Amino acid sequence: MTFMVFSACLAQNKPSVPTSPALINESYDYIGTQFDDSDAISSGQMLGNYEKMAKTDTLASRFSGLVTEVCVAKGCWMKLKLGNGKESMVKFKDYGFFVPQELVGKEVVVNGLAYVEEMSVGDQRHFARDAGKSEEEVAAIIMVEKKYAFEADGVLIKK
Repeated sequence: MTFMVFSACLAQNKPSVPTSPALINESYDYIGTQFDDSDAISSGQMLGNYEKMAKTDTLASRFSGLVTEVCVAKGCWMKLKLGNGKESMVKFKDYGFFVPQELVGKEVVVNGLAYVEEMSVGDQRHFARDAGKSEEEVAAIIMVEKKYAFEADGVLIKK
């Protein structure tokens, strides 16, 4: 299943941009499931949660963060800054929606499931290619790495 998602992401050449995200209120647009940000935690608090999690743990979460990177192939994932040089790789539930490249540098709130994973060298290289990294940068990836991951069912985009 994971392979199918990755190959589907690579197969596209253009980012998929939502045609017109619906207005959730005056502060946000949304993509995916609509939700309220009232109990969203900060990215720093989310980092603290991730640091307490084991590889088999999952945590229903809602947090805000700065988008640092978006898949250039299709918008099928994004990375959010957590602090202390850490970030969360956000993928979208059931491959149900994509985000525009224009989110880089913007603040968003994500709703979904946080988990910790050990990402294989192959998967890391795949995501590096999706991010537009050079072949030299891709080849430099040689070790399995612990990653903070998130499966979002919705994203609020701060205006």
